Amino acid sequence: MAIELIPRERRGRKAPRRELRLAAPWAGLVVLVALSCCGSAGARAAQAAPAQNANSPGHEITDELGRKVELAQDVTRVVSLAPNLTEIVFALGKGIRLVGDTDYCDYPPDAEQKPHVGGPVNPNLEVIAALKPDLILASGSINRPETVHALDRIGLPVFVTYPHSVEGMIASVEHIGAAIGAEKSAGELARDLRDRLAELQKRVGGSAPRRVLFVVWTDPLISIGTDTFIADAVRLAGGRSAVETKGEWPHISLEEIVHVQPDILVFASAHGSETHREIDELRDRPGWKDLIAMQQDHVVVVSDAINRPAPRMVDVIERMARAFHPEAFTAGATLGSNSSDTLAEVCACAR
Repeated sequence: MAIELIPRERRGRKAPRRELRLAAPWAGLVVLVALSCCGSAGARAAQAAPAQNANSPGHEITDELGRKVELAQDVTRVVSLAPNLTEIVFALGKGIRLVGDTDYCDYPPDAEQKPHVGGPVNPNLEVIAALKPDLILASGSINRPETVHALDRIGLPVFVTYPHSVEGMIASVEHIGAAIGAEKSAGELARDLRDRLAELQKRVGGSAPRRVLFVVWTDPLISIGTDTFIADAVRLAGGRSAVETKGEWPHISLEEIVHVQPDILVFASAHGSETHREIDELRDRPGWKDLIAMQQDHVVVVSDAINRPAPRMVDVIERMARAFHPEAFTAGATLGSNSSDTLAEVCACAR
């Protein structure tokens, strides 16, 4: 399924419904698009690539696809080809080493000030090479294999991450830390994330999981498969996907969802107010109005950080846990209570 990303210059406008509903969960999509210009661009980029010093000291690491990557001893110039990887570099305190990222790298705000190399699907190889990176970080989910191969051919080292779970995301933090010489900060961040998740399990691990419909798209209705990192995030928050299929982004019918009757509906969005207005519109639409969760306002809008395998995912998991199991966090609170800690408010997290 091809999903249109929303370019930076259009973000100030009101997005069409289908663009807005999907808060670009392309951090988990495998993009398989034919490469039409790799040969000529790769040849021109090779002319701009920095000369490799065979005598310079370096070391070899293995990326998450099992590829061997030769690195210089000191990695000081990094190009990121995915928003989640940019977030991780900044989270490790090494944002100054990032010399380039994509048009869609928008967090933290400093990421938008970096030189851009194009979109994750079709980055400009010449621009990348001209930045003379010591390391390029790529995602096995959204960057094309052809892009990685083209960069390999011109002698630029590419480290590919490919997490399929929240723990996989944390492992990626450690791997990237090792690749860019930030082992200490990576270890500290990874321990903090794991400690927070462990504490969360103490609170919600013994509760019956809520059946959750995570809405990726409304028309057609698309949800998450059981083997995605978003489904794992829902599980860690004390829920389980109401759609039990291994397909990553299954198309499902509203009739099926009405039959299942999930406890909670979850929407991810970068534009919370827009999404809340659209949810209000859904309440009167056939099928949606027959969902008990919709009738009882068991609807949660979370940050689109849930779509990116980066440390902010844990923030969203914690907020979802409070929405799924408020009784575990607030004495006397119950699902659908009229207190200030309602489902919609507990987990509405701004970016």
